[in-house]
Amino acid sequence: MSDLNAVVLDLEMTGLNVRTEKIIEIGAARIRGGKVTETYSKLLNPGRKLSEKTIGITGITDEMLEGCVKFAQIKEELLEFLGNDVLLGHNIIFDYSFLKKAVINESLKGTKFEKRGIDTLKIARRFLPGDQKKTLTDLCSHYGIEYLAHRAKDDALATYRLYEVLWEAYYEAGPDMFEPKPLVYQVKKESPIMAKQIAQIMRLTEQYGVQCPYELSAMTKNEASRYIDRLRADFGAV
Repeated sequence: MSDLNAVVLDLEMTGLNVRTEKIIEIGAARIRGGKVTETYSKLLNPGRKLSEKTIGITGITDEMLEGCVKFAQIKEELLEFLGNDVLLGHNIIFDYSFLKKAVINESLKGTKFEKRGIDTLKIARRFLPGDQKKTLTDLCSHYGIEYLAHRAKDDALATYRLYEVLWEAYYEAGPDMFEPKPLVYQVKKESPIMAKQIAQIMRLTEQYGVQCPYELSAMTKNEASRYIDRLRADFGAV
């Protein structure tokens, strides 16, 4: 067993595009001396309806998220849990990009959120055969790690077990792969939706007879602009 000190992190999102999608579940586990000492799990209301694809993958439904907190409400407790720890994850830059965007958007301008990480996906790509599928689900199946896929805390704990398996097998062959590296993702704080955009969306959805799938007050200026453009493209400019 390794003597890892880190926080293993996994997120579930409304979709895969960090520019347009939101976090709906956070799962994390604090690792000290190679042992899980504490876990963190939270469902989040993204301020929008989930797609059937997202529901099918995660098993998370709109009903499950009703009444759940927004990211802004748990930001400080999550940052306290993460502390200054290294982040461990499977394709950790993907989860980190969503997390950094959320943190920056809910913080004062100029706030920094920089982390180092260890990536089990990169370790697997370095040492395992090319024809071996390397998703978390496939690797856990390959190594006999049982877990509930696509729920954040379960994925996080499975990632840590996968890390230990890979460490035992490959650390001596490539210790550099198990060293934390800077996680680099650039984020610019987004502006909140403008009053005139809210009015415009309300007018367009009423005119076209469609229901807005977003909570307007939770949208950013860019999100509102994209949604207005989509309405016009789908139903015709006004």
